[in-house]
Amino acid sequence: EPPHLFNVITPCSGLTQAEAEEKYGAANIKIYQSKFTNMYFAMTTRKPKTYMKLICEGTEEKIVGLHVMGLGADEMMQGFSIAVVAGATKKQFDSTVAIHPTSAEEFVTMNWGLSTKS
Repeated sequence: EPPHLFNVITPCSGLTQAEAEEKYGAANIKIYQSKFTNMYFAMTTRKPKTYMKLICEGTEEKIVGLHVMGLGADEMMQGFSIAVVAGATKKQFDSTVAIHPTSAEEFVTMNWGLSTKS
């Protein structure tokens, strides 16, 4: 069954972390996540955060889930959902130019946020 796009409160494509762990086993899942202030707010006193998560499966790190909350999430999800449905890998994301002007650059440079659990 192809991943679904939900764009109500938290835009996401594919599986949640819990669904991925149930389907593939927790040992076969790698989570990349990031939390930052969007550059749009760099010169303001208001500093809302953007949250992103990539859920990858197996040694090829196929992206089985992608989640984002923050400015421009709707625009980012339109493009990235295609990649998730097509079976993109983390390596392919790393070699991609992001959807601009959004925070999407974070999805294609997300290395420092690696964790085994959320």
